[in-house]
Amino acid sequence: MSNSTEEIRRSFLDYFSSVQHEELPSSPLIPQDDPTLLFTNAGMVQFKNIFTGKEKSLYQRATTSQKCLRAGGKHNDLENVGYTARHHTFFEMLGNFSFGDYFKESAIDYAWNLVTKIYELKKEQLLITVYEQDEEAFNLWKKISGLPEEKIIKINTSDNFWSMGDTGPCGPCSEIFYDHGPHIKGGIPGSKEQDGDRYIEIWNLVFMQYEMMADGTKSNLPKPSIDTGMGLERMAAILQGVNNNYDIDLFKKLINSSIELSDIDSNEENLVSHRVISDHLRASAFLIADGILPSNEGRGYVLRRIMRRAMRHVHKLGIKDLHMYKLVDSLKNIMGRSFDELKRAQPLIENTLMQEEEKFRETLERGIGLLNKSIDNLRNSEPLSGEVAFKLYDTYGFPVDLTADILRGHGKELDYEGFKANMNQQKDKARKSWSGSGEQETSEILMKLKEKHNDSEFVGYEKISEQIRIISIIKGDEELVEALIDNEVSVITDKTPFYGESGGQEGDKGFFEWENGSAKVIDTIKVDDIIIHSVKVLEGVLKVNSKIMATVDLNRRDSLKIHHSATHLLHESLRRHVGSHVTQKGSLVAEDKLRFDISHNKPINKEIINIIEEEINEQIRINYDVSTSVMSIKEAQNMGALALFGEKYGEKVRVVSMGRDLKKDIYSTELCGGTHVNRSGDIGAFKIISESALGSGVRRIEAVAGNAAIKYFQSESKILEKLSSDLKVNNDKIIDRVNSLLDDKRKLEKKIIELNKTLNTSNFSNNKTDYENVGDVKVISKIMNDLPSKELKGLVDAFKKELKEGIVVLISITNNKASLVVGVTQGLVNAYDAVDLTKIGVEVLGGKGGGGRPDLAQGGGPNYKESEASISAILNKIKDG
Repeated sequence: MSNSTEEIRRSFLDYFSSVQHEELPSSPLIPQDDPTLLFTNAGMVQFKNIFTGKEKSLYQRATTSQKCLRAGGKHNDLENVGYTARHHTFFEMLGNFSFGDYFKESAIDYAWNLVTKIYELKKEQLLITVYEQDEEAFNLWKKISGLPEEKIIKINTSDNFWSMGDTGPCGPCSEIFYDHGPHIKGGIPGSKEQDGDRYIEIWNLVFMQYEMMADGTKSNLPKPSIDTGMGLERMAAILQGVNNNYDIDLFKKLINSSIELSDIDSNEENLVSHRVISDHLRASAFLIADGILPSNEGRGYVLRRIMRRAMRHVHKLGIKDLHMYKLVDSLKNIMGRSFDELKRAQPLIENTLMQEEEKFRETLERGIGLLNKSIDNLRNSEPLSGEVAFKLYDTYGFPVDLTADILRGHGKELDYEGFKANMNQQKDKARKSWSGSGEQETSEILMKLKEKHNDSEFVGYEKISEQIRIISIIKGDEELVEALIDNEVSVITDKTPFYGESGGQEGDKGFFEWENGSAKVIDTIKVDDIIIHSVKVLEGVLKVNSKIMATVDLNRRDSLKIHHSATHLLHESLRRHVGSHVTQKGSLVAEDKLRFDISHNKPINKEIINIIEEEINEQIRINYDVSTSVMSIKEAQNMGALALFGEKYGEKVRVVSMGRDLKKDIYSTELCGGTHVNRSGDIGAFKIISESALGSGVRRIEAVAGNAAIKYFQSESKILEKLSSDLKVNNDKIIDRVNSLLDDKRKLEKKIIELNKTLNTSNFSNNKTDYENVGDVKVISKIMNDLPSKELKGLVDAFKKELKEGIVVLISITNNKASLVVGVTQGLVNAYDAVDLTKIGVEVLGGKGGGGRPDLAQGGGPNYKESEASISAILNKIKDG
């Protein structure tokens, strides 16, 4: 076989497909329904709910090549990347899985057959480890491999016993190691020298045969399972005859592209930087393709750290031009055949890298001076203080591991504990204003009901009214046999026409009716495929096992259908006119509007918004059928159906198609379980009412359709009528009249500003003693009213010139907010930092941050009544030096 990385991946998947394993695609790098993980870091993550029994598997056997990322938490490989032979942020994990089907003997047999017959590794170069107490695995390896006992090593540590957590599935592990030979340092697994590079783990087989109980005891699982993981890059290094993962074909191509673009001679030190760049480029590109964009929190912050560490190495190489975005095309050519998302998201990846590198250059220029100055002041082995590292992070946007990386280049260390202390202090201040979100977990009572009755059957695609049977009535954590008048309870039925909130679409409302009784359905939700009705009993008694008539509120359902179908048209139009990189980040389909969040890193201009609106309304006018069909996930993907990011799909999926484009092809095709109109014309009309930034790299679009759109147009018309009346002009002259009034207003404001500036500067010029000595420093401090904040900087500069040496502190109060600007003359910047002084004043004003340069900084806050106290706090700091 060919030993290219692509062929090694393909042969693994083909081998397990040949022994009845279902080949499944890699799940995204963002774990689905698992808030305990930032990123997918192993092949088994997408099967976690199957292993824990929360979900039923559609297959007994599966095989995958899983995208993985390790850059934080327990698996923090970031600081070692580039300096070692095998550390990566992004990597691929090849795996085979058995869900209660085959167990140890078959797993060992498959593994041994693959490595010795398909990959043709010599058994003399292979070692096996087993858990010390796992005699069964020891004997099976001995029988199947024919290896002598000394090459099957018993390990007594937790390294060879795997568990998902304190409780749940667990079991012994067995690992296959490859011996690179005696010319490389390192001892056998389990020895003191095991951390060397001679013996490298290539495959880990986990035998899930126990369930760990809360008291620490283990019981046998009724259906033991198999979870295995092989590092693709490690196996490629072995099969390509190299000892370093960065020497495999995939990395060599990327590294060579980086070297050629840099136009700088390569040496051993430079090679480390190119390795960092190539590794971090892969991680960044795949994260962006999976919908993550750089930000200052969560996954976006990890991405920013990875990108900036690579960009720091670009700077270290002396590369003057923007560099990383130019490598995306090479990455796509190398890996795009196996990962189509690199092709789809290429424009977004390139634009994001370009923008981030431009920002980082500004950050680097501001912060590198302070860091180098701090390094120069360190004595011998003294570490950099956590306070300085935190200031670099908080003020200049330096990730702490970037600071540590630069220190490493100078042979210095960082006081991590001091940094953490400063970070925790900031978190404590912010905690009161923080609002978190959690996962809606399936309660124990619902899990029991699911086991007993299976999933809820939804019949609402065809019907809005149906006779159904009450399966369960729940109040809190208690199951009831009946609910009385005014009781508010959760009700589960054998089937239902009520749509449970999911896929962004709000749940149905309506009524339950039975002989001598009725109840109002306030809401409907869906939890783990169980549809739950929130019900208030209006009359009579609602009893378990009773048959009732369930009727959905038709008007509300129609409005939801209209907005959901409009959302599909919007999604497709955005992909056509904004870019194929557009990924859905969230949505709301409500009765009166729709909301759609997408991954995009800049505002969508008005011209594009207008094009999208016109296109969607044209799709509505052609009034084409909206069709639905059920098919396999592979069939749906082959016909080009759009699968939504973060959604989990079963073997069979529902495909919704609507509209026609100029080529007479279907306009929009998506996988969707929601309710939709019968024809596009049923939507009636569509209007985008806002486009805004939701967060870094995420745009939010709000729109209305159907009756909601008509109401919006009527409301806008009334506003125009009122403006026409008040301004005493016809509708077509309103804009001219408003522009004329605004122009007059700007002229008057400009005159007021000039008068205020003249008044303030002349007062000082006429009275040269209009400053105070704070310690040995001349200080001008003033509070002014109604001077725009943008004018403060010019005034500060004027006062600094008058002072020649000193500090200027100005506050302007406008619209019940205080704007603060601090200026420090050049001769004092080594003793007083304007940014630090501004932060002290801003805190008193109830604001956040405060940024700028050591000689000029600005900030503000809502507590304008504390302006004098703010200036006093700054003066006290100046006095203390």
